[in-house]
Amino acid sequence: MKTYLVGGAVRDKLLHRPVTEHDWVVVGSSPEQMEQLGFTAVGKDFPVFLHPDTKEEYALARTERKTGHGYGGFSFYCGQEVTLEDDLIRRDLTVNAMAQDEHGQIIDPYNGQQDLADKLLRHVSPAFAEDPVRILRIARFAARYHHLGFRVADETIALMRAMVTNGEVDHLVAERVWKETERALGEPNPEIFIEVLRACDALARLFPEIDALFGVPQTAVHHPEIDTGIHTLMSLQQAVKLGANSCIRFATLLHDLGKATTPHEEWPRHIAHEARSLPLIKQLCARIAAPKDYKELALLTAQWHTHCHRALELKPTTLLKVLQATDAFRRPERFEQFLVCCEADARGRTGFESRDYPQADFFRQCLLAAKQIDIAAVQTLGLTGQAFGEALDRQRVQQITALKNARDNAPGSSH
Repeated sequence: MKTYLVGGAVRDKLLHRPVTEHDWVVVGSSPEQMEQLGFTAVGKDFPVFLHPDTKEEYALARTERKTGHGYGGFSFYCGQEVTLEDDLIRRDLTVNAMAQDEHGQIIDPYNGQQDLADKLLRHVSPAFAEDPVRILRIARFAARYHHLGFRVADETIALMRAMVTNGEVDHLVAERVWKETERALGEPNPEIFIEVLRACDALARLFPEIDALFGVPQTAVHHPEIDTGIHTLMSLQQAVKLGANSCIRFATLLHDLGKATTPHEEWPRHIAHEARSLPLIKQLCARIAAPKDYKELALLTAQWHTHCHRALELKPTTLLKVLQATDAFRRPERFEQFLVCCEADARGRTGFESRDYPQADFFRQCLLAAKQIDIAAVQTLGLTGQAFGEALDRQRVQQITALKNARDNAPGSSH
């Protein structure tokens, strides 16, 4: 019985990156022997055990055989004669198919160290094509390591494209698509996840609403980058620079979906694209099982982002309307997320990447001003129901009007 550290822990050690998880492979053992040693069995599909002290995962070396479509279409064999090399060859990328023994020696039968040096994400064997989840995983790894100079090998992109062509990608289940997408959104360069999926034609199958944005023109005066798909990825980059979480990044990614449905004769203008984005967001979120909070922020951003961009021009009544429509009074944290989405959108344009976005601060000030009303004084009027709400709104508008007038009349203001 021999035990080896495998996978991401070995890869990240060689890259001098923090190691967050340790996965182990056990060669020459059996489920009975593992349990006798105090390990706890937890694997559903194949023997995986938790170490009695560290609780890290130890899996018996195994081979696998394709038996059907999709992630679950495999049968596994974990006999004691299965070698470490047999186990490693079933893995996705060469950089993930290395092991380290108890003496620190690297076992690298498939040239993972060379691919690390060459900054290549390359599949280990043709068996890669048997698992469609790997399309998403490789795109996610590309998003993680892009800033280090890594790229997906041309032959791996070609294999991923073949998986799309032969329909293997169509067997991905919603939960796996969402899990990998959410993880990719949290990587340093989530836009690369989208670019890799597009390069292998998987974007059109998995996220057709996003894929349709590429090639759709916008007015050059507002969008020097022209292409709506490029603008979307630039906005996603800006969301990362603003320190946005995955929920904000997701909403930023979907904020302009309606532009893909603009009639060609109306290009490059996109009147009412905000409203046309909403059903597209709903269908995308339903298809990939996106959580409710992700969907809600995406819908708010799509519907109201242009109002936010025009905040300094809006009437006080319209400013209040946006605050109420985005539920800013009851959910100020989510409103703050909305403002970050809008700033990422505004900066996601060629030449605008470092430009200030005073609209967000002005909306924050409007929310604060609208909260500074004398509710007790309104209550003394004896109003109830709709009449009471209207009286509160009048006070809120007065507060916002005073704020706007002070801003517009300030020295140096262009308003």
